[in-house]
Amino acid sequence: MQLNTHDMVAVNPATMLAECDTAQDLEARNLQLNHLTQISSQLGYEIVDIAGFLDQMDQQSQGQISALQDLTREADRVLTSNGQVLDTIQTVSTATEETLQSVQTSVKFVRDNSGRSQEVAEWVNDLEDRTDQIGVTVDAVRKNNEMITNIAAQVNILAINAKIEASRAGDAGRGFAVVAEAINDLSKRTQTAAREIGNNIENLSNWVTLLHDETVEISRSAELILGQARETDNSLQSIEEKATAVNAQTAQILSEAAEVKNAVSSFAPNINRIGKSVAGTTTGIHDTHLRVENLISSSEQLVQGTVALGGQSTDKKFISFVTELSKKVGAIFEGALNAGKITTDALFDKNYRLIPGTNPEQYTTGFLKLTDAALPPLLEAALDFDPRVVFCAAIDINGYLPTHNKKFSHPQGADPDWNTANCRNRRIFDDRVGLKAGRNSEAFLMQVYRRDMGGGNFVMMKDLSVPVFVGARHWGGIRMGFKS
Repeated sequence: MQLNTHDMVAVNPATMLAECDTAQDLEARNLQLNHLTQISSQLGYEIVDIAGFLDQMDQQSQGQISALQDLTREADRVLTSNGQVLDTIQTVSTATEETLQSVQTSVKFVRDNSGRSQEVAEWVNDLEDRTDQIGVTVDAVRKNNEMITNIAAQVNILAINAKIEASRAGDAGRGFAVVAEAINDLSKRTQTAAREIGNNIENLSNWVTLLHDETVEISRSAELILGQARETDNSLQSIEEKATAVNAQTAQILSEAAEVKNAVSSFAPNINRIGKSVAGTTTGIHDTHLRVENLISSSEQLVQGTVALGGQSTDKKFISFVTELSKKVGAIFEGALNAGKITTDALFDKNYRLIPGTNPEQYTTGFLKLTDAALPPLLEAALDFDPRVVFCAAIDINGYLPTHNKKFSHPQGADPDWNTANCRNRRIFDDRVGLKAGRNSEAFLMQVYRRDMGGGNFVMMKDLSVPVFVGARHWGGIRMGFKS
């Protein structure tokens, strides 16, 4: 619930004093008011600390929502991709099974042909042996034919001798001469037949020799075919075994892909439930953070209200110091205008020009030279005012801080985190605290905030700001940060 302090601020201190009957009552009332002021200040400190924590939680929750959204999208992509993979594996599995069947059919066909080729090769080898046997038979026939030829020649000689003897015998040998003539004719026919048989045997022998030579070549080829057939059979057996293994592995992949699909399908709803839970928590944290931000403003109003009522705060001396400092700065600006050292347009210049290569970004503007020349002595003296003072600087109404304390005005280096902590001049602090400090036109504004020192380091600080006026025109304010 947001605190409402407007009624407290509106209370007239004179009315309260009139109600006090005795000096003792007045002293008691002042003590209570001082105590209330201290409690209000401490309350603001605690609220800002909680707000800072909630701010981190809010940022982390937003990051978690973004991460969960990314995770949900990725889960959807995984589910889609897994479905595509499953379809692809199904197709591959079908193709692998068909390939295996084709390989098995091809192996059977090749093995059948290999068996036939082996039979042919063995027949060729057997043909070589038979050709050799035919050659032996032909040689034997040739020898027998030569013997017949020799016998026929001898019979012919005998027939000739018989004819001669029959001629000598006259009529008595006429019958014998007829027989001799028949024998002579038979021997001639036998010789003629023997010559023809000899020629045929010679042709057959040549053909058998040629067939034998060709058979030898074919037999060698047949041996190669038999060897290749054995190698082919081994290769086909290996191919069949590998195809069978691939088919089994594909089936296993298909089964596992289906399990992954089921797991991812159940995973997505869980992510959605977690996302909704985190979104609800994040919304609650964000709303709480906004409410606490409102409490910060209320606590600030409460502190200012109690001080306005006369409450004595431990920060009173800081308020007095910064109030006097703001008057001095306003007088310096007004004097520079009157002396013509700067124009009104330059003093109230809002054209912030980026200084190239700076990280965090730094800017220059029309009044930078004046603040760099005139303010450092005053700002450095503020650091010696109290050991709790951390910084003191002038800012315009947009949170632009031209000139800072020397310890926060180093030249930038290569490390952005170091620059954030040590190079705080010429930067625009347009966060909630910075803008409120620059735009506050009340007598003072006391804020509590977590100062970002870079690298994730924060320091709890009180931020006191008092407005700077040049004439009647609001330029900005003097901002002092100090520890409690």
